[in-house]
Amino acid sequence: MTRFTGVKQPDFDTMTSKHTEAARRLEELAQALHGELRSAGLDTSPAARLRQLAGRVTTQAEDLRRRQKLVHELQRQRITFGRSTPAGSFLEMPDGLEAAKGLLDGTLAGRAALKAADGDAKALAELEKYASSGGDAEFVKAFLGTLGAQGLTRLPGSLAAQLRDARAHGDAERVAQLASGGSKALRLLSAALARGTNPKNPAYAGAGFLQQLVQQGRAQHKTGGTTYSGYQAQALIWRAHEGKPPYSKEFMETVGRDVIVYEYEQRKDEWAVSKEPLSRVFAGTQLPIIDLAGALGLGTLLRPATHAGAPGAKAQSSVIDDLFHAAKSSREASHALLNHTPPGWKKSVLDYLLTTRWEAALHTKDHAPFNDLLVTATTGQDATSQKLAADLTKILSTEVRGAFGKADSGNLEIRNRDLLDRYTALSYPLARAIAANIDQLSRLYLNHATFGQVTPQDMSYALLLATSNDAGFEALIRAQTEHMRAALDTVPPVGLNASNAERLGFTKADVKEYDFDGDGRVDKADIMQFLTDRTVAEASPFKHIVETRRQVLVAQGLDDKKADEALRTMVGNALGLLPAPGARQAGEIAAGAFGELIGKGYDKLAGVSYDEIARQVAQHMSERRPGLDETHRTLADNRLGVERLAEQMLASSMLTKGVLDDTRMDGRMFAIGNPPAIKPFGQMNPKEYSDFLEWARKKGGGSDLLDRFHNSFRQTGDVEDYLDLDILSSGGDK
Repeated sequence: MTRFTGVKQPDFDTMTSKHTEAARRLEELAQALHGELRSAGLDTSPAARLRQLAGRVTTQAEDLRRRQKLVHELQRQRITFGRSTPAGSFLEMPDGLEAAKGLLDGTLAGRAALKAADGDAKALAELEKYASSGGDAEFVKAFLGTLGAQGLTRLPGSLAAQLRDARAHGDAERVAQLASGGSKALRLLSAALARGTNPKNPAYAGAGFLQQLVQQGRAQHKTGGTTYSGYQAQALIWRAHEGKPPYSKEFMETVGRDVIVYEYEQRKDEWAVSKEPLSRVFAGTQLPIIDLAGALGLGTLLRPATHAGAPGAKAQSSVIDDLFHAAKSSREASHALLNHTPPGWKKSVLDYLLTTRWEAALHTKDHAPFNDLLVTATTGQDATSQKLAADLTKILSTEVRGAFGKADSGNLEIRNRDLLDRYTALSYPLARAIAANIDQLSRLYLNHATFGQVTPQDMSYALLLATSNDAGFEALIRAQTEHMRAALDTVPPVGLNASNAERLGFTKADVKEYDFDGDGRVDKADIMQFLTDRTVAEASPFKHIVETRRQVLVAQGLDDKKADEALRTMVGNALGLLPAPGARQAGEIAAGAFGELIGKGYDKLAGVSYDEIARQVAQHMSERRPGLDETHRTLADNRLGVERLAEQMLASSMLTKGVLDDTRMDGRMFAIGNPPAIKPFGQMNPKEYSDFLEWARKKGGGSDLLDRFHNSFRQTGDVEDYLDLDILSSGGDK
């Protein structure tokens, strides 16, 4: 809370003048004293101390003059109000200069906004001066306090009406001015509103202001002959949001949830009629509430340039779309909006948006805000994110299941293209939600568990939609690659025993668990058994991801032998060769292989996103060599790409766990030095790298691991069972 000091203006002016005069006289006295002492050959330090005192008084005088100027300006603008007491009349003055300036600027900006809402072009230009002030708490409180919820709602409505009028009269110059100034004004309003409705922000305007926003949002407003709901105007503010600071969960709990209920209340009767058979014959459409810019045909004129779209675009956005744009910047806000069931409803907001309302969402085709919101809401590792990810998977799986069937060939076919197309726009956020919970694929398919209400069969149909998106398929492959890397990293190193367990990050109980032959030491045979178990387990999720992708390509009439460029790049960049983040031990010869990479600290990147580690290492390798294996460029099948990834990861794990330490390297192309060591991967040419992989396969026991991965990965019968397919060549290499 801002602290205020009461001042009597005449006395304050007198004090300021006397302070200024005292500072001047002290400086003159210090100069005179210095001259006298110097002439007499005496110590001049008393003059120096006097000058320091003069400096302090001068600083105080300057501060008082700034305050005096602000007091006069605040009084002139009638921003502060006096109080009469027996001791005289006092003016309230904020203790901090910045607070006083924020109070002044926020009030003036609020007044300019109100004038701009009345059509004053000069006031709109004046408002632009405060575009960078939206982060100051005192400014925001004064700005919102001056505008009020009504003024905040009226400004975007007036700007939209003025723009329509300028376009109708062919006034291009005025259109340009209003579009530019209006967009800046909306950004200022949005930044201020996000701060002023967040209880954790010092600019918080209180719960009452949130309720006033709801009242104004539901009310009907009229500007220049244009009647609109307040939410249609407020939506333009939400769409102008730039993400910082994000809107709060409290805003979404009060305003956001009411917006969704309000649209349903306003449209439910029309939507019910549009679903009747006779209405469908006459092209009945489920229409959302369009924001005011869309309702007036303004396209993207009032959107910031960063998301305005093409010049002259006719894009429309619904009020709900604009709300999604505001909510997507915060996981808390997105959860508050989606993980909620309004009183009297039988569906959660997420379920309602994906089913009851989805046809209305298709009308505007403005899917980016909802997609971004879903990614924000479902990709966290908290319980709410995981619940929403499971709900999203279950709902979309149920919705699209009827789009697919079995062709005469036994492969997948698309039986209802319209049904699939209805939900194609959600394929990427669905893929991201599943990727963020990639461990659930193993639990579902290996342990026949459930993910929320999602069964293994539900997940298979969800994967058909998710893998139909190229970027979604890449996200899933990368997530499962990370999962396999993490699984392989749990394998203990060769030589683990009770005496070194604690130093290597294990316990004595771990030694007993990993020591199959009971000799008190984890040896190579034990490690290979664990690697085999992990390899078979990790092949299953890869199989479901890649085979459903293959079936979708077949059903769409595309080449099922196609290798996606993203997967080809992953393999070509040797993603499987990354040192495992946080690895507890590397084999004796692994340091030679990773060489400079480990020296640069890539092994210490625990907690850093896997994609970021991959990017850093791939960039480092690309600076040393254009590529590691030319054969990667000739991959013609996603399955071959995944198998090459698995080969890289298994070879890397065998190396770092010490399985290859006793394997002879004499005469190998990749070996250097005496005794021989593995050349750093960044220095290998394609032939040397291929030679390393061959050595790991043939001499280190990697061939058996790859065979186990290949056999499990290529046995696709369970994929077909879940999708009710019957492919004649099932069980072999297809």
